[in-house]
Amino acid sequence: MQTSIGLIGLGVMGANLARNAARNGAKVAVYNRTTEKTDAFIKAYGTEGTFVACHTLEGLISALPTPRAIVLMVNAGAAVDAVLQELTPLLSQGDSIIDAGNSHFADTQRRMIELQNKGMHFLGMGVSGGEEGALLGPSMMPGGSRESFALLEPLLRKMAAKDGGGNKCVSYIGGGGAGHFVKMVHNGIEYGDMQLIAETYHLMKSVLKMPNAEIGETFASWNKSRELKSFLIEITAQIFLKKDDLTHAELIDAIKDEAKQKGTGKWTTQAALDLGVAVSTMTAAVDARLMSSLKPLRIRAEKEIGALDLKTVRLTTRALKDALFLSKICSYAQGYALIAEASRTNSWNIDLAEVCRIWKGGCIIRSTLLKTFEEAFRKDPSIPNLLLSPEIADFFRARHGKWRKTVAAGALGGIPLPAMAASLAYFDSLRTGSLPQNLTQAQRDFFGAHTFERNDKPGTFHAQWGN
Repeated sequence: MQTSIGLIGLGVMGANLARNAARNGAKVAVYNRTTEKTDAFIKAYGTEGTFVACHTLEGLISALPTPRAIVLMVNAGAAVDAVLQELTPLLSQGDSIIDAGNSHFADTQRRMIELQNKGMHFLGMGVSGGEEGALLGPSMMPGGSRESFALLEPLLRKMAAKDGGGNKCVSYIGGGGAGHFVKMVHNGIEYGDMQLIAETYHLMKSVLKMPNAEIGETFASWNKSRELKSFLIEITAQIFLKKDDLTHAELIDAIKDEAKQKGTGKWTTQAALDLGVAVSTMTAAVDARLMSSLKPLRIRAEKEIGALDLKTVRLTTRALKDALFLSKICSYAQGYALIAEASRTNSWNIDLAEVCRIWKGGCIIRSTLLKTFEEAFRKDPSIPNLLLSPEIADFFRARHGKWRKTVAAGALGGIPLPAMAASLAYFDSLRTGSLPQNLTQAQRDFFGAHTFERNDKPGTFHAQWGN
């Protein structure tokens, strides 16, 4: 077991991971480019465990026994490469570097090969749970060097969140960039889930005319149900209770309606396009954040287009609950389909049931639904899409009517529901044996001689459309 680790980068997440490791018996050598931050960390948390304050990389290296294990908690991209360029000449063969930031999986694969060529190990480890999770127990998704994982597994298991079934929320994901790919998709699902909740709130506020207190109570009651109990629903209920320190009114109404993003949602959509996998709910969520950033344009359009002849459709919170429930499942299904295709393409052999299991605690998208998803993948590991699970399919057969009414209510009432509508379209497309893309392919052949396949015989064909 690795009982000594180094950690570079003492931002909030890095600091909390270091504290977590120390609380679980590790000796942690810490380093930050800003010496003052290192000293402040030791002053604030030095009594929580065994820490060694290091003011140089050379000092960090000398503080660790071999084989060394050094965790990077720095900004993704060029910053990671810059640290590696400084760090690797100081290391020995057999040492391990663990990138626990939100790096792009392709960068992780490249770095792993580069370090392998130098006789060192590289582990790309997704970490989810935010500041609190990093300290008290995150979900961790390590991929890359098996040797590194074997060395670190006992410590990581102590640090990770509980999965609710007697195990911990950490598991070896696969080779190369598998760990960071799964964390990226986790974030894509998170984008989709958050947007679906926001759309539900929009309907509650604009169609049902519910006050904030009632909206909060509704989300709180949903968080007690088997269908929707989750971290994101839990915090949503709490948000509607928060008063503004300045105005003493509900804080939610004082927050500007522009959602920022750090890029992992965009990466998920880009990866899905590269792999040819539809992730329409997640893509809609990214688009929704982009649209939210156009605040001045939206205000202008609201004034210039003016009021429209819209209809208020009768809607119930029960219908909203079913619509959110089914839309949420579609977001997860798209994420699992993307992971499965990436695993197949890269020979990662990712166990989707294990992915479900390690997401059951610590992470942002933890939900009681994950137990159902885990069971579905354990029963049939080769199932091509989560929606084909008999239990999951039963959910849709029983509840799709209210889902459709909810999406229709949004359309008729002028309420944008990009993610909810995308989820419904995904479901309907998946269950439709004959889609209209025969016309699309005919058009492609007409203007570009791209050829087409036939239903009645094998081969590719081209028609002389102009005759």
